[in-house]
Amino acid sequence: MGKTTGFIDYKRVSAKYRPVDQRLKDYKELLIPVSNDELQRQGARCMDCGIPFCHAIGCPLYNLIPEWNDAVYQEDFKEALVRLEATNSLPEITGRICPAPCESSCTLSINTAPVTIKQIELAIVEEGFRNGWITPRPPAKETGKRVAVIGSGPAGLAAAQQLRRAGHKVTVFEKDNKIGGILRYGIPDYKLEKTVIDRRVELMKAEGIRFETGVCIGDDISAKYLKKSHDVVLLTLGAGHPRDLPVKGRDLDGIHFAMDFLTMSNKYVSGELPHLPPINAKDKTILVIGGGDTGSDCVGTSNRQGAKEVYQFEIMPKPMEWKEDWNPQWPNWPSILRTSSSHEEGCNRDWSILTKEFVGKERVEEVKCCRVEWVRTENGSMSMKEVPGSEFSVKADLVLLAMGFLHVNHSSLIEELGVQLDDRGNVKCADGFRTCTEGVFTAGDTLTGASLVVRAIFQGRQAAEQINEYLS
Repeated sequence: MGKTTGFIDYKRVSAKYRPVDQRLKDYKELLIPVSNDELQRQGARCMDCGIPFCHAIGCPLYNLIPEWNDAVYQEDFKEALVRLEATNSLPEITGRICPAPCESSCTLSINTAPVTIKQIELAIVEEGFRNGWITPRPPAKETGKRVAVIGSGPAGLAAAQQLRRAGHKVTVFEKDNKIGGILRYGIPDYKLEKTVIDRRVELMKAEGIRFETGVCIGDDISAKYLKKSHDVVLLTLGAGHPRDLPVKGRDLDGIHFAMDFLTMSNKYVSGELPHLPPINAKDKTILVIGGGDTGSDCVGTSNRQGAKEVYQFEIMPKPMEWKEDWNPQWPNWPSILRTSSSHEEGCNRDWSILTKEFVGKERVEEVKCCRVEWVRTENGSMSMKEVPGSEFSVKADLVLLAMGFLHVNHSSLIEELGVQLDDRGNVKCADGFRTCTEGVFTAGDTLTGASLVVRAIFQGRQAAEQINEYLS
């Protein structure tokens, strides 16, 4: 530990966002980075805890957070990068879009602001790229074994990197035209500019990884041929099946899944769609149903497209407001109100709202709702009941359903491979990351359902380790 009193001497200083009136005019990155001098002070705030909860409990990747915090304090960014890359395959991604459960676990959060772990992580990897420290690392020896990775999201990319560095021939298959999966098509550029993904993909190509885009396994290539031509198949398809809202009027035009809206927007921004996408918010009143990160991304994208007004309804109760820098007492922390950068740009948010009906002739014009009350039952679970006389309606030209994802899409690939599904519709593992089909493994959201990017990366790396043992 460098500075014993650092957490006393220095206050938390986070990177700021570009002003709202500026950032709404484009899709460029929001963050304004802090200086290296400030980063050094922020690294000094790390307490060198006896039990670093940030590393042991908060981070699904088990990042060596106290070690690279101290290295930054010592102004040794190169050593910090070594520690960071020891556990994280995509720190330039997690440093931008991870919700940072590590910071919530920071010991300082007991009674003051936590260390700016996510900010320091991003600064370390970007310093590495700036100085040319991050270079291709092809294997010293080839094994001759062939692995097919299906899906190029965070789990697939992390697994491919580790497998290639172990000496295996790795091909990543992606059904879309570009690599990145949900990172490219589901996350808006103002949170993750796609040049960040392209930079990493070029490194992976230089290491010898092959990328096949525009290939839908099960349609363009049979699963049987894929298994025959590869020693192992790894399924990292994500959890792309969205939760629907089967109420009256659902079949009206103008009601879309959030991911369809976001994907079209991202393709338009990147130039893959030459014209304004058919699902767009320009001059419309938008209703986003669902209060999570995907819903927040719909809000920010709608505002950038020129929406007239944006509403966001959530069926769960409004979380507790908490304005202090430190954590509230457990179990309150998971249920405190969180306001994203998109919400700051303009949004009418409301909670405990049940959608009852969509109204319109051919296209949605109005949404009928009511308020609900959540009560705890005798067995401790929460039960919802409608509040009598609370019915109301809201005008809407475009409704975006952002209520989460259920499981992996049950495509012909899943059926052809003969893998089993669990009770929730995810691909089931027989042992670790192995499925019941010999030579077929799975990881990430395909295995767990929709989860955090850091958990997907961790599982991708762990699956790669198990595949490497299997091939050896």
